[in-house]
Amino acid sequence: MMGPAHSLSGAAAWLGVGAATAAAGHPMPWPVLVVGALICAGAALAPDLDHKSATISRAFGPVSKTLCEIVDKLSYAVYKATKTRADARRSGGHRTLTHTWVWAVLCGAGASALAITGGRWAVLGILFVHLVLAVEGLLWRAARMSSDVLVWLLGATSAWILAGVLDKPGNGADWLFTAPGQEYLWLGLPIVLGALVHDIGDALTVSGCPVLWPIPVAGKRWYPVGPPKGMRFRAGSWVELKVLMPAFMLLGGVGGAAALNFI
Repeated sequence: MMGPAHSLSGAAAWLGVGAATAAAGHPMPWPVLVVGALICAGAALAPDLDHKSATISRAFGPVSKTLCEIVDKLSYAVYKATKTRADARRSGGHRTLTHTWVWAVLCGAGASALAITGGRWAVLGILFVHLVLAVEGLLWRAARMSSDVLVWLLGATSAWILAGVLDKPGNGADWLFTAPGQEYLWLGLPIVLGALVHDIGDALTVSGCPVLWPIPVAGKRWYPVGPPKGMRFRAGSWVELKVLMPAFMLLGGVGGAAALNFI
């Protein structure tokens, strides 16, 4: 799928989690719902860091472009080192390592560890990166018409404001993990969810997605998981633009309303 659809699906997924926790009698504080949805929307773009034309690879200028080259080479090296004879030959690392559940879990765990050990500046950094990506994904038309600096300023300002809101007692810094020193441990959860939602979205497309790696399927470690061929679509096709994106917006709206006990 394309960036906007990925971001919408990520936000909708976190709002759905919020609705589920509310139904279970443990509603999220509204700042956790909002911040989590934005982080998840940004994280849903992150697996495409292995592709030089992806939104995330362009979002932070030379820094993200350089990181993209490193991740692509790393992904390709891991693919070559772990593929079986049944796996196809490849010339690059796109849709390999970064499109697996292992990568999603590692990114989420790393973010959580950084948040609880790095203090406020680490939390601000995590929020900044994912809010910039959320702007690039959810407001992609406006972002492309603006300069990168303006998008970065919006991300930095939003990160500062939202971190201040979360820091207030009862607003969710210690949501889910309440022991002393575990504030913001939950930040890794929307990152894991966003990456997995991205992988599921890509699995619906023609190429499929090796989300189960390194678990072998049909003799392949990089088996392209997906529905039957006739049910798949091409990225950017009318199915994505006219069916899936409106569905994500509707589901996200319903999920958000349910999470806030409006319905």
